[in-house]
Amino acid sequence: MEFTESVINQFMADFLLPFFRVSSLIMAMIGLGAKTIPMRVKLFLCLSITVAIMPAIPSAQVDNLFTFATALLVAQQIIIGVLIGFMTVMVVNTFTLAGQIIAMQTGLGFASLVDPASGTSVPAVGQFFLILSTLLFWGLDGHLIFLQFVVASFDTIPIPADNFDTAKFKEAVEWGRWMFATALSLAIAPLTAMLLINFSFGIMTRAAPQLNIFAIGFPITMCSGLLIMWLTMGNFMVHFELQWQRAIDFTCHLIDCRTVP
Repeated sequence: MEFTESVINQFMADFLLPFFRVSSLIMAMIGLGAKTIPMRVKLFLCLSITVAIMPAIPSAQVDNLFTFATALLVAQQIIIGVLIGFMTVMVVNTFTLAGQIIAMQTGLGFASLVDPASGTSVPAVGQFFLILSTLLFWGLDGHLIFLQFVVASFDTIPIPADNFDTAKFKEAVEWGRWMFATALSLAIAPLTAMLLINFSFGIMTRAAPQLNIFAIGFPITMCSGLLIMWLTMGNFMVHFELQWQRAIDFTCHLIDCRTVP
């Protein structure tokens, strides 16, 4: 059996170019792309997935790997993979943002924890919402769905992706408005309740100026915030399902897939 240069070149193209798209998805995806996961584990996962999907995806139409055009193809695969994986980050960060809004308005923002995924300090309420939304993401097999998306993208956006519309980058940025809208709609009930509580404190200050409103108002605000969070926790799943469905539909639009693979 002889292995010609063209055969070796085609095999390397069929492996390396899908590898860049899959690995960029893994690095950008929530959970799998966390800093707490060792880099060797991520690399082995990317290699395993690429080898597994190679027989099921179209062959890359590349004549020569060692050209500037191939370098542009690599950058293109990275951008497509990051764009798909970034949708999971925006879904989960929606509820982290909602938790931060609630924490700042209820006085619970003083309790901060270090987010292991991003390495930044976030309020404990935001961290709680982050953990809860991440568990729901895993529970709904979100990682498997987005892996299916990246596999289906090789049929709808083959290599080279000549039919990929660059206007979708702008649409992905504009989709971020749902992150802020959903976070605000989830936090609007606690914010309204805290507004009424703060309004009652203002009335108490006017009625009895001798009261030290800062001494009694701060613990009451925190306890009320925890109680209101507990009473409104039932809305979390409703907003998560709506945001998750929006992300699924938009990802289908990004890769020109009509239904979930």
